[in-house]
Amino acid sequence: MAKEIPIQGKIISDPRPDKERVCFARQEDRLVFSYDCEQLWVEAWGENSLRVRATKLAEMPGNDWALSEGKGDCRPEITIFEDGRAEIRNGKLIARFTAAGKLAFYHQNGKLLLEEYVRNRRDIRSDNCSALEIDAREFRPIIGGDYQISARFESAGPDEKLFGMGQYQQPYLDLKGTDLDLAHRNSQASVPFVLSSLGYGFLWNNPAVGRATFGKNVTTWTVNSSKALDYWVTAGDTPAEIEEAYARAAGTVPMMPEYAMGFWQCKLRYQTQEELLSVAREYKRRGLPLSVIVVDFFHWPLQGEWKFDPVYWPDPDAMIRELKEMGVELMVSIWPTVDYRSENFEEMKQLGYLIRTERGFRIAMDYMGNTVHFDATNPRAREYVWAKAKKNYYDKGVRIFWLDEAEPEYSVYDFDNYRYFLGPNVQVGNLYPVMYAKTFFDGMKAEGQENIVNLLRCAWAGSQKYGALVWSGDIHSDFKTLRNQYAAGLNMGIAGIPWWTTDIGGFHGGWVEDPAFHELLIRWFQYGAFCPVMRLHGDREPHKPQYGTTGGAACLSGADNEVWSYGPQVEKICTKYLFLRERLRPYIRSLMLEAHEKGTPVMRPLFYQFPQDAACWEDQEEYLFGPQLLVAPVLYAGMTERRVYLPQGAEWTNVWTGETQKGGTTVSVPTPIDQIPVFTKDPALLPLFQEV
Repeated sequence: MAKEIPIQGKIISDPRPDKERVCFARQEDRLVFSYDCEQLWVEAWGENSLRVRATKLAEMPGNDWALSEGKGDCRPEITIFEDGRAEIRNGKLIARFTAAGKLAFYHQNGKLLLEEYVRNRRDIRSDNCSALEIDAREFRPIIGGDYQISARFESAGPDEKLFGMGQYQQPYLDLKGTDLDLAHRNSQASVPFVLSSLGYGFLWNNPAVGRATFGKNVTTWTVNSSKALDYWVTAGDTPAEIEEAYARAAGTVPMMPEYAMGFWQCKLRYQTQEELLSVAREYKRRGLPLSVIVVDFFHWPLQGEWKFDPVYWPDPDAMIRELKEMGVELMVSIWPTVDYRSENFEEMKQLGYLIRTERGFRIAMDYMGNTVHFDATNPRAREYVWAKAKKNYYDKGVRIFWLDEAEPEYSVYDFDNYRYFLGPNVQVGNLYPVMYAKTFFDGMKAEGQENIVNLLRCAWAGSQKYGALVWSGDIHSDFKTLRNQYAAGLNMGIAGIPWWTTDIGGFHGGWVEDPAFHELLIRWFQYGAFCPVMRLHGDREPHKPQYGTTGGAACLSGADNEVWSYGPQVEKICTKYLFLRERLRPYIRSLMLEAHEKGTPVMRPLFYQFPQDAACWEDQEEYLFGPQLLVAPVLYAGMTERRVYLPQGAEWTNVWTGETQKGGTTVSVPTPIDQIPVFTKDPALLPLFQEV
């Protein structure tokens, strides 16, 4: 066995004269590797977890990005061997360097979890010795700037499955073999945490724009411009252990407020104060549950004027009081865009509170006017926007905001053309939705509000701790899109964003009188009852006539989108699930507490609860709503029955029929139009369904 050299602070190099010089040193609780101008740090960062950073700059950048909750009290074991190798141990995770500088991660039981992809001649003893000369950590200089950075890892083969990464509009729950943007767009949220079936979690802790490719041969993470490589790895014996370690490092959601667990009514767009109030009154007249109702976009005079247009919303104070008397909270839409014509534009430009463009005229979005976004990465800009929102909304009683356009959305996605307070968009752009959520979270918290939740169209790692409830954006209204939401919602939960929802029925399209859309809406509504938040929204057809010509009235409104808008059959079925959602509140409350305390996804893949059942890792069309309810949504038009796999290790009861089956079996279940297949392993929940 090679002799250990546990010398703190002393550089130890490979003693063999025929090898290139690589150096290791211990600096306090950090293992440092140096070669040429690269310095790489590996340090304990939370229980069973290690953070890896590398740079070719003079100093390592100090940003913690998503790892905001700190390192914790970790005491790693660091060993530097005489033959040039080194390792660092932290609980169940071990990182080992070869003498040539290749890094690999192992479980304490000896199982290889993850290793760098290297093909060069520097270590002739390695199986990867090659003339290809491909480095695992590539810093490609940008002339006059920083680096395009890539990190390459060996693929563990076809048996490994990968989950997480946020929300992408594609149907794959298992991401092995996919190629994903590390960039935000409308309906796409890049949250770069991935959970492996091999027993590790991996966070790409870099908000720069880039790509992640999970290939058959190589996994590659690349960012187009950055100062440092930065990632975090954790090991665990179960998916839950991995997820909870990630939550301790990146933060958890607040406790969901009680009103947010019920039903949210929304449409594109209530045009006047009286129209919105009439809808709320009608819900109460019909005796239907309603928790939140929404004032959508262009209730303002111009973008960047965060206030009600007095022409169409003459007395918001009275409106909010009446809603609260009915037990309904008002959510108000906020956009980050500022119109050149708005009352705040010149002041915000003078103070440096707007994002900039690298070339051309400073216009980032041209919807309903030439606009540019406020710079949410600038703390003073955040304070400015919150002050406007506080005066015009919060002080009137608004306690929940819809923070739309959170990516932010550009008319043209030239990411290299935008610059923020914290740096170029290509280096820090994915951080924008985090800082947008923080703008309102910090302001509301300073006012003494607890249990804060705000709706956003995008997120990055860490958004959850600022009360971000993410919805899946302006998606289409069809069954194919519904199937994409299944994968998006589960992968968002694994990526650390447990509060997630969709526009029930989809956003674009959906004709009110179309029977085919009625079927889609019913199936989506049933699915929505078993999402973290149940929210009806959409741009329905045919559009209504334009109400006025000034202010926000220049933006059109879609057709009616209340549960009674689609005829008696749709209303009857939707009403059934409205009341079911209400009866499930105590159960949902327990799920929200678990998400707050441990970061547990509210909706989760089968393997999360049953990791020892191999079939659960294969399933792509069922999920668990909390630990006790198995939900098998109807994701295809015209489906009259579907097959449902019941995981091993429990007995499962059909909540509609009361029939019980042993786990480890697949059953065929009828799917009449008023039923979504649901099974439970807790008999105490059965009355909630049977009494509906």
